[in-house]
Amino acid sequence: MAARLLFRAVIMGPPGSGKGTISDRIVKTFALQHLSSGDLLRLNIQKKTEIGIVAKSYIDQGQLVPDDVITKLILQELNTMRTNSWLLDGFPRTVPQAKALDDAHQINSVIDLNVPFETIRQRLTARWIHPGSGRVYNTEFNPPKVLGIDDITGEPLIQREDDQPETVTKRLKGYEALTRPVLEYYRNKGVLETFSGTETNKIWPHVHTFLRTKLPDVSQE
Repeated sequence: MAARLLFRAVIMGPPGSGKGTISDRIVKTFALQHLSSGDLLRLNIQKKTEIGIVAKSYIDQGQLVPDDVITKLILQELNTMRTNSWLLDGFPRTVPQAKALDDAHQINSVIDLNVPFETIRQRLTARWIHPGSGRVYNTEFNPPKVLGIDDITGEPLIQREDDQPETVTKRLKGYEALTRPVLEYYRNKGVLETFSGTETNKIWPHVHTFLRTKLPDVSQE
């Protein structure tokens, strides 16, 4: 059996763009190992590793984790995946992070999910939660029987702070300011592939078709 070529990809997209769903489908369909910077950060904070403690000190002050700290964390983890093809999610978020990643690994493709901010704003601000059970409702496609009330307990639903309109707008603006230069960096290197749309299920077939030109679809085997 011929050895599979290593394939290294980055997926980018604003919060609420469907990045988690698309990432899951890529990983299952093309047998890539998934590395989420957010999950890795949370794990290190939970385990109280040296990097986790430093990162937590910034997060607790409401600050972004510095480039050198998050870069060291990601590159250490990627060093354990040298024989794997992988999909990197949530990193890099700045041009210095992208350059440090390039110095260590050749990136084959950067998948950019370009979903209109208005679509994301509607998607996120339509989400309501029952705090006791974690049940999630969406006023657009999965509304409660009575607006603002949990179907089962009759208790009030809440909106997470992250999903409130002013917070969503702030997060989206922050993402755009931070990552636009990163997208330009990868565009100039010729590895950026942008997929535009308003529905994850309509974007996915285009991502799938593109990746099939690079990788075997193991879900068909």
